[in-house]
Amino acid sequence: MKIARYRIVAALRDRGQQTRADWVERELPERVDPDKHAGLLATLRLDPADLADAPSP
Repeated sequence: MKIARYRIVAALRDRGQQTRADWVERELPERVDPDKHAGLLATLRLDPADLADAPSP
């Protein structure tokens, strides 16, 4: 399961965390591995299950 970076950015912007969203846009790859970046997602208080892409049919 990968997470599209834009979903993380959108979640942060919805919370008014513009600076963090800008950093995520610069530093993370377009497709984020939630296992590799689990610590960062926890720090940002984001649940990977809420951000995961819907599975392809």
